[in-house]
This record gives sequence, structure tokens and C-alpha cells, in this order.
Amino acid sequence: MSTLTSPEVQQTQPADLAAHFAAVRRKSLALCEPLTPEDMMVQSIPEASPAKWHLAHTTWFFETFILREFLPHYTPFHPDFLWLFNSYYNGVSSQPEKKLRATFSRPSLSAILDYRRHVESAMQNLLAQTPPSEAVTRLILGLHHEQQHQELLLTDIKHALFVNPLQPAYREGPLASSAPAQPIQWHNFPGGLHEIGHSGHGFAFDNELPRHKVYLEPFRLASRLITCAEYLEFITDGGYHRSDLWLSDGWLTVNSQHWSAPLYWSQNDIGEWMVFTLRGPVPLIDLLATPVCHISHYEADAYARWRGMRLPTECEWEHAAASAPVTGNLVESHRLHSAPAPSEPAAHPLQLFGDVWEWTASAYLGYPGFQPAPGTIGEYNGKFMSGQMVLRGGSSVTPASHIRATYRNFFQPATRWQFSGLRLAQNLS
Repeated sequence: MSTLTSPEVQQTQPADLAAHFAAVRRKSLALCEPLTPEDMMVQSIPEASPAKWHLAHTTWFFETFILREFLPHYTPFHPDFLWLFNSYYNGVSSQPEKKLRATFSRPSLSAILDYRRHVESAMQNLLAQTPPSEAVTRLILGLHHEQQHQELLLTDIKHALFVNPLQPAYREGPLASSAPAQPIQWHNFPGGLHEIGHSGHGFAFDNELPRHKVYLEPFRLASRLITCAEYLEFITDGGYHRSDLWLSDGWLTVNSQHWSAPLYWSQNDIGEWMVFTLRGPVPLIDLLATPVCHISHYEADAYARWRGMRLPTECEWEHAAASAPVTGNLVESHRLHSAPAPSEPAAHPLQLFGDVWEWTASAYLGYPGFQPAPGTIGEYNGKFMSGQMVLRGGSSVTPASHIRATYRNFFQPATRWQFSGLRLAQNLS
């Protein structure tokens, strides 16, 4: 990962940084308030991490990349934490195998919280001085890194609670039902030569750079996301049993994993569809107008093919989203699940930001001229540019200050535990 060293970054006052740092750190702890210490130990799938580990790793980032380098006479909290809570920065140290993170019964949760306080105190000491510009750049990167892990914490705990036989709720309270979704309208885009990628103002990860020109053929984009009701029609029509709809690897995955519906969908003893949410199990009938969530790229692509359409490319999506306001059903709404699209029409497609990450038809690759940040801190994005697909737009558990039109998320195409859904696209020519 890397940031842009823009004028806004250079001119940020230490007091503002200190307040922002404290606010982001408090948010991570607030997300853990509904959890028991036992909850925070669970790692239900190899892709996920325990909540306790998220709290430690985000702290490790500030200690490793800022305090060890920029605070004179800094004393690390514990010598073993340098490798114990390393994720995959091979230039820093070796690290334990990811799927074993649930075995970290020690250090205790109280020790992790002490670790957080130790690092936070040292960071505030650094910010009380005049930190070097590189330290400021890394601090802002670290805050966005922690926001990524806040989203992952909610994603991971949802799966952990789902596999618990009791299927407990993370947060109490109903999800309001709604009227049926409005029919899809279409937004036409004439194509031509356009620029995508970050403009250079404010924060960006290095994979959003450099800004460059792309040529788009005329296309149109659906006015809203695909709903649970629409996806249920795909299931009812035998979509999971028709090989002609699926990419080859997708068809192998469907059969080997015995998929027949999105992750978190199940039928009870009387044949009623239920959907597990962070508020516990909810009847699907109450969620029919909400965007379908927790589907893989393979499922999104098969659904689009079933409709005689396709997924948008990431360039098309970004071009359509570039002039849209960055507002939507994000984590600050406290809904923690996708919501129905607004009924009133808009000049741009609805639900571009929030609700669900939107699978695109684009493989995750570097932009022309992409250069990862130098040194160990640049290890994150570039080395994953193989075997992944791009998602855009954020979800109902994404922090609002963390998302933008140029943001590129990426996962392997079989991934389903993320809050992921789809929007349809078509060629105009």
C-alpha cells in the first residue's frame, strides 16, 4: 500500500492528525463492544481473522512502520509482536500461517488492549512534535489500513456467528422490510476517450495510480443493483444447474462446493428461505427488495449471462461513478446490511457507493505505468496482481471516509464471505 504525498497531506496539522488517529482507533474498539472475548478468538474460515488479531495487527502497523523508524528511543511493546502480528510483509519478518490465527490464545485480549494503549501513547508523543512528512504519509496510510480492517472485522465476525449453531446476532434490532424495488432503468454512456485513476488530490492506494486514458465503447449501466427477488428467480429457473451459464472454473466450483444459493441463504424445515445477517437470521421475504449480497464473481457473471447481459468493466464503472456523490448505505448508517434502492430517479446510477461491493468483469492488474511504493511498505498491492477480480463501490460495512470512485478492491473469483453483489451492464453498439 502507498499514499499520495499531495499538498493536502503535507499541510495537515499534527493536532488534526492526532484527533483523526484517536477517532479511528476508538472506532475499532467500538466495533468490538458487542463481542465477547470468546467471539474475538474465532476464525471460522482460513480467509478470515479473529477480531483480536485485527486489533493487534492494525497496532503492529503503526509500531512497525512509524514508531520504530521515526520516534527516537521508542521501546517496542514486546519483541515477539514484530513477527507474531505480521500479515504478509516478508521484508519485515516471517509470520505465522494465516489459517492458524485462531490458535493465538496468548497473548490475552487484555495484553492486546495494553499493546494498543502503548502504541497510541507513543503515536500521540510523536504527533506532539513535528513529525517528518514521511511519517505523516505513513500515518494516513495506517489510518486507511485500519479502516480496511474495521470492515474485515465485521465481515469476519459475520461468518463466525453464522457457523455458530446458535446463529447469534452481532447487533439487535430488526431490518425494516420495504416495498418491491422499482424496475431497472438504464443510464447510457456514449463512450470515447476518458481518464480513470486517482487525480492526485488527497489519499489513494498505489494501485489507483497512475491516472491514465482509456477508450470505452458506448455502454449502458443499470440504475440499481440486482435484488434478492431477482436473484431468487435465477435460482428458481435452475441457474445453479445449467453449465452453459458458468465460466469453466465457476462450474467446477459450484459443483465441488455444492453451491445452490448465495452464502448465508438457507431453507428451514418448512422450505422458507432465510438469510443470515449481522442482526441474525431474517426471512428472505423481508429482504426481497434489497441487493443480493455474498455472491462470488462466478455467481455474478452467471446471473448476468442468464439475463443476456454482462458485468461492467472497472473502467466503465469508474467513469459512471466519477461525477456521482460519494454517499450511500455505508457503515455509518448502522444498518450493516444492504438496503433497497431509493425510489426517486437520479441523474446517475443509484447505489454506486455502499450496500455491496460490485463485481466487475476486470482482472486485478496494475495500471499502465504502475509502480509499487519502494521498500517493504509497498509490498501489499502489487504482489497480489494475479488471479483476482476487481470490485468497486464499497458496502454497508465500509467507512464513508474510506471509499471513493477510484478505489479498487480485489478478491479471488470464488470469494463469497465479502459483502459482494452485482450490477448489470450492456453494450450500446
